[in-house]
Amino acid sequence: MEDIKYKKEMEREERRLLAALGILVAVLLLLFIAGMFLIKPASVEVQGQADATSVRVSGKLPGRVAEFFVQEGDRVKSGDTLVHIYSSTVDAKLYQAKSMEDAASAQNRKVDAGARVQVINSARDLWFQAQAAHTIAKKTYDRMENLYKQGVVSEQKRDEAQAAYSAAAAQEAAAKSQYDMAVEGAQKEDKQAALAMKNAAVGSVMEVESILEDQYLVAPCDGEISDIYPNVGELVAAGTPIMNVLKIDDMWITFNVREEMLNKLNMGKEISVKIPGLDMKEVNARIFYIRDMGDYAVWSATKAAGEYDSRTFEVKARPDERVENLRPGMSVLLADD
Repeated sequence: MEDIKYKKEMEREERRLLAALGILVAVLLLLFIAGMFLIKPASVEVQGQADATSVRVSGKLPGRVAEFFVQEGDRVKSGDTLVHIYSSTVDAKLYQAKSMEDAASAQNRKVDAGARVQVINSARDLWFQAQAAHTIAKKTYDRMENLYKQGVVSEQKRDEAQAAYSAAAAQEAAAKSQYDMAVEGAQKEDKQAALAMKNAAVGSVMEVESILEDQYLVAPCDGEISDIYPNVGELVAAGTPIMNVLKIDDMWITFNVREEMLNKLNMGKEISVKIPGLDMKEVNARIFYIRDMGDYAVWSATKAAGEYDSRTFEVKARPDERVENLRPGMSVLLADD
């Protein structure tokens, strides 16, 4: 009798458990259905960072850092003096180049000036003497010619007078040529050569001066000094980076996203971002750059059914207006609506 009661009690307990389990399953099913309709999936946030153009400051002058006029963090304007680099070697080259220029200029002036006045006067006197000798020789020859025709002198005497006359004419022509050369000065080719030497010396001076212009390096743009590499007293070679200038007023935001998100990130589209470092400040920005980052940034799928490899794209957006206190490197969040 007791066994029958125990069995009935067990059957009632099993029915209660089954009923409770059914009720639990029904509640879970209702919660699942309600969640599908009422609970929205959490938005996916893409994290990027703020960035700005960094302009490197370097020069052509190898030398020693003599003095800095700015410090890291200083705001500068385009053209502000940043650093002084001193080079005794280049100063010596400038002195040498200027000396060569002076020598070449003096030689060019000498060629342009021509012969001295004393040389010209001497050549002119010799020419006048040759003219006089030519005139006397001609008169002598004319008299001998007349006397020869009259039979007074021999033919030999007449020929001797004629030879002396011809020689006097040649001497006058030579003296006239020497005088003309003294007046005219150096030949055209000599003048051109002297001028070319002067121009070459001037070019050497200009070359050294152009290098020395970089002994005082100036800011290439408005911005903020972000990095200073050498210390005062250190030697720097030509082209060595001295410092960087950040163009703070021209900042943008960079995101790296998978390609399936590009349907919501079109070129020129305005997006809304949040900046955690500025109390989640919301900023509107406009996309101006989209570029494939290459094969090294590919999201590889597991090759399960329906999956595929996804490439990564770099997306840049520029804020519509300047964001106060936004610094390069700050995190920026993009919510995927």
